[in-house]
Amino acid sequence: MTGIKLFVGLGNPGDQYEDTRHNAGFWWIDQVCAETSSKTSLETKFFGHSGRLNHGQEAWLLKPTTFMNASGRSVAALARFYKIPAEAIMVIHDELDLAPGTVRLKKGGGHGGHNGLKDIAACLGTNDFWRLRLGIGHPGDRNAVVHYVLKPPLREEMQQIECAMDDGTRVLPLLLDGKFEEAMLKLHTKPKQN
Repeated sequence: MTGIKLFVGLGNPGDQYEDTRHNAGFWWIDQVCAETSSKTSLETKFFGHSGRLNHGQEAWLLKPTTFMNASGRSVAALARFYKIPAEAIMVIHDELDLAPGTVRLKKGGGHGGHNGLKDIAACLGTNDFWRLRLGIGHPGDRNAVVHYVLKPPLREEMQQIECAMDDGTRVLPLLLDGKFEEAMLKLHTKPKQN
């Protein structure tokens, strides 16, 4: 089983979006960089900030600078350059259908209205990539979604999202080794609270 060779965090470039829920994927990549002393820098040929993951195995980190709905151009450019197949790509993104503090791992499936995932699937020509879904909760009304994802989370929500990101970075060695079942088990089964 091939491990992950490319971790893509989704978000929107620019200071005005930095703290918004839609940028949860960027936050995760930043956290991985902080924990592993990895660095990303602007690579125009990849339409994003990219760098090598400093964690033993060869893998890449990417934060597209194309805006969310054109993320695929960046992902496809780097994947083609390093000959990384779709099943060795993991996209980290905000997930409306999960509560803050929840993190889920899955391979393939639809895009659930997420424009970043939609564009990546179109540019790669397949849905067959991994996703690390960081719950941000739902505003309760689909007409409020755009406004909601482009706003910062409340402080309590942010703390929950940070816990989910910690859980996500903890399984990094398993993701690199291709031990997806084990990673899912760790992420999807929370210890019971007394």
